[in-house]
Amino acid sequence: MTLPVITLIAPSLDMFGGQGVQARALADALRRDGYLLTFVPIDPRFPAPLRWVRRYRYVRTVLNEALYVSRLSALREADVIHVFSASYWSFLLAPVPAILAAKILRKPVVLHYHSGEAADHLVRWRRTVTPFLRMVDEIVVPSSYLQRVFASHGYQARVIPNLIDTTRFRYRERTSPRPLLLSVRNLETHYRVSNTVLAFARLKQRYPEATLTIAGFGTQERKLRRLVESIGVTGVRFVGSVEPTALPAVYDAADIFLNSSVVDNQPVSILEAFAAGLPVISTPIGDIPSMLRDGEAGLLVAPEDPAAMADAITRLLEDQSLALRMTRCARNEVERYTWPRVRELWSTLYTAVVARAADADERKQSSARPYPFNV
Repeated sequence: MTLPVITLIAPSLDMFGGQGVQARALADALRRDGYLLTFVPIDPRFPAPLRWVRRYRYVRTVLNEALYVSRLSALREADVIHVFSASYWSFLLAPVPAILAAKILRKPVVLHYHSGEAADHLVRWRRTVTPFLRMVDEIVVPSSYLQRVFASHGYQARVIPNLIDTTRFRYRERTSPRPLLLSVRNLETHYRVSNTVLAFARLKQRYPEATLTIAGFGTQERKLRRLVESIGVTGVRFVGSVEPTALPAVYDAADIFLNSSVVDNQPVSILEAFAAGLPVISTPIGDIPSMLRDGEAGLLVAPEDPAAMADAITRLLEDQSLALRMTRCARNEVERYTWPRVRELWSTLYTAVVARAADADERKQSSARPYPFNV
């Protein structure tokens, strides 16, 4: 069977975040399986003479959009247009031009929606997004949580879990976990890294040797650094954005993974922690409760409650058998997100949308033929 040609439209790894990591992992896996694939980044690199434009917010957006849209000519050669999607303005600037171009070219579109902000997005932007969601051939989401969100607004979505290459990470059992804590989330408000810092400050009263490594960047970095200074806590290290090739070493150096988000879906960073053998403590947002199954593959704590997170860290440090049981369970759990488990889901989807598109073209051609009649 001839494999369909795919055009993948998504953030590049220049845009630090889960979507870029997912897009690159999926592109690499598809190519290894023999698919012809063209990758169109929604954040193309600016030509050298124009890189200064990135200092100016709105001018930067206009130039980025112009460069991105100009590359959509790649859609002509594709059998399937696979578009990664976030929420709000990002939805308008990235998926919408690709959806419109695909429809003009009569190409099937798979909208791959990742954002944990879907519930709010589909309510507040309903009139804006509805026409475009009706245009796509399939909506794919990583979790049953997002599937339920879309269903509540009348959209059918197919669940295909996020993808992780576990071979990139060294699985190491922490038989005696130390208070070496790790946060791998972008420094934005809805990830509440500030609550992770406050939980760490409480833990330091019990474990003065504790450390917290914060990997990520974002608009809240200065505010977070000021918070660390104002409460006088030591042992916090900001390492900024970390290249994917260097990230496994960051996980390997830590013993407990923390996540305090208040808006989320299926964090790739939690899957990476699973693969590296780190016990996970997180707020129960989006699909995270089904990932951690409180007490089985990780511990859940209430949102906006640093004290509860500090207590959960203490519990893991004092009950080493619990930490070990959870990490072993999590290591088994993460296999659900590997390519051997999701390959057939993508293959089936691509085959189905190509077949439906071919059937639709055949019907249009049949209806356009002159109706036979006798003279």
